[in-house]
Amino acid sequence: MADTDIPELPGPPRARALQPLLHDVVICVAAPAFAASPRDGQLRGARADGFYDHDRRLLHTLRLLIDRREPEPVGVQPLGPDRARFTSVHRYPGEGTDDPTLIVERVRTAGGGETVLLRNVGTVARRLRVELAAATDLADIADVKRGLTGKAVAPSVARTGRPALLWRSPAGHARVRAVECPEPPETSAGPTGGTFTWPRIELPPGDSWLIRLAVTGRAVPDPPGHPVAASPRVPWSEPVVHGDRRLIGLVRQGLADLRALRLADRSGHGTAPSDDQFIAAGCPWYLTLFGRDSIWSARMLLPLGTELARGTLWTLARRQGTVHDDFREEAPGRILHELRPAESQHGHGLLLPAHYYGSVDATPLFVSLLVDAWRWGLPAADVDALLPYAERAMDWIVGTSGSDEDGLLRYYPRPGGLLHQSWKDSADAVRDAAGRRIEPPLALCEVQGYAYEAAKGLADLLDARGATGRAQVLRAWAAALRDRFADAFWIDSKEGPAPRYVAIAVGRGLDPVGGPASNMGQLLATGILDREGCADVAAWLAAPELNSGWGLRSRSAAVPGFNPLSYHGGSVWTHDTAIAVQGLCAAGLHTEAAALADGLLDAAVHFSYRMPELYAGDARTDNSPAPLAYPAACRPQGWSAASGVAVLAALLGLRPDAPRRELRLCPSPPGLLGPLAVSGLRLAGADLSVRIDRGGRTTVTGLPEGWRVGTGAGQGAGAGSGTGADAGPDHPG
Repeated sequence: MADTDIPELPGPPRARALQPLLHDVVICVAAPAFAASPRDGQLRGARADGFYDHDRRLLHTLRLLIDRREPEPVGVQPLGPDRARFTSVHRYPGEGTDDPTLIVERVRTAGGGETVLLRNVGTVARRLRVELAAATDLADIADVKRGLTGKAVAPSVARTGRPALLWRSPAGHARVRAVECPEPPETSAGPTGGTFTWPRIELPPGDSWLIRLAVTGRAVPDPPGHPVAASPRVPWSEPVVHGDRRLIGLVRQGLADLRALRLADRSGHGTAPSDDQFIAAGCPWYLTLFGRDSIWSARMLLPLGTELARGTLWTLARRQGTVHDDFREEAPGRILHELRPAESQHGHGLLLPAHYYGSVDATPLFVSLLVDAWRWGLPAADVDALLPYAERAMDWIVGTSGSDEDGLLRYYPRPGGLLHQSWKDSADAVRDAAGRRIEPPLALCEVQGYAYEAAKGLADLLDARGATGRAQVLRAWAAALRDRFADAFWIDSKEGPAPRYVAIAVGRGLDPVGGPASNMGQLLATGILDREGCADVAAWLAAPELNSGWGLRSRSAAVPGFNPLSYHGGSVWTHDTAIAVQGLCAAGLHTEAAALADGLLDAAVHFSYRMPELYAGDARTDNSPAPLAYPAACRPQGWSAASGVAVLAALLGLRPDAPRRELRLCPSPPGLLGPLAVSGLRLAGADLSVRIDRGGRTTVTGLPEGWRVGTGAGQGAGAGSGTGADAGPDHPG
């Protein structure tokens, strides 16, 4: 880390600012805006407090005083993903009762502002002085994430219109305006903030007093072509689930959070709509387009329709790499990793451009999303229009692996960029069996699986379009990669649930990185493992050193370096567990899948079904407390919110193949997690219902005209792939 990158704080020499913790922060989100609040609702300019829009903090202080005192907090209630109500009381020490007689309710709304309601529930009239102090630093979210609070920006008082405070800096502008109040406030501004004051409010018994504030603003300059708030129209169906109450709650809350995380790309052309929607990675740190995260969210939601996948694909296709640029790590065909309004310093020596391509996995995942969407019935016009982008992405994959000495898909980060470039991207994400950090260049196991799946799937798509020669070349390349993988990645184990496991990565010279990790769970649905390999991986995933009882640990608890609250060194990631469940179900390993799914669903109950990005990997015992969220985890987070639908689809065993008009069903036995019925699924534009009764009998209703359905294992292994057998539109399996 460069010396200039260590923010100085008061205290011991070389003290460094720390990332704000979020475990007790109330987050309201309506992408691209959000509000982060302590549980009492008072914004005091600390930690991540504030109203935000497009990665810019508009306001970090909004402090309410009544009679020059802060009200006493009594509770907070979520009113939806975008708003929350903070309730407090104002008491009078000189009175002969402990009952509160003045109730204060603040409703804070992301992208809007807040209301303050005072209710006199006592028997005497009240004369009140009410003040709202506001301030901001107009900081970039990257600086907030680093634990920095910028210098206060001096406000000014609006001279016309409704009472308002205004802030301007070279980086942004903000305004707080009183849009509704019984009488205008006294408005004042100083060098560090401004205040709205109502010096004499008369509040009779049983009466109330309400003010409404609007908080608006933006980054400066407004980045051209940057995603914006999505239209109210949601690009997926709303399923109705009957069965396990935990699964019902996880799906319902997840879809509500995903609605709030939607963003839209309005630069459409050709066959793409003007409002191409996608899912932002997570709030508060990653409320923007992330190639990998947005793709996984769209893949997981394919059982609810292909429109989100289409919007995600087009948004990324328009930003596909076209040139070689070392700073952006851009290359022709490469898919974007991260989009920000401006270049930003992320700490620890990490300087990233607004358009950053430093991921090794987004590109093969892009190809597989198109293939999966094609199998789920994406309209042919979109498939054909997006196919050239997928072919260019595949060219990057093949070319990058071809330039590697071992023929694997490795990453070679630039100085100042992300050190690790797959989903485990923290600086210590890759450790060996002795707990030592392993540096790149590295070929990660799951990335080889992604590349194999992309090549096989694209070959099928090209075959369907008559490009058989290109398809044969890709299948041969995939077969060679599968052979190289089998030779390089397996590690023998004298102790453990199976005689071998898959290395998290191999370094130069094909040296495998030892120590069981969750990465191998993401291989199960890619097809790169044979049946015996799937069984060995499943045994490790189900063993207590990786299965915490609440979900899949990112690193084995039995090796040095395990830390249950490490970002990637022992914590449980919601999406990682869900992907492993998908893969286990796809491989027919339902007992192991049910064990992981059951732990994940139990964890969901403790998180009120709003799953954090990751949570502690402590072992579950009969007397263990509820799982703890990682203290700085995003919540809501895109692929965590989508994981409920992923688990639902995995348990149903849905394997569609729109080109053949076949739906194959490979459901989990109902004895593992109970019977299940779902309506409101979408397949090739049709409404689909699936029911699995207590005896294991499967009934499908609403198949598109001309489709067939069958049960049993299919040829495809991907998250949305497979082939089917014969049936009519209403068919019991």
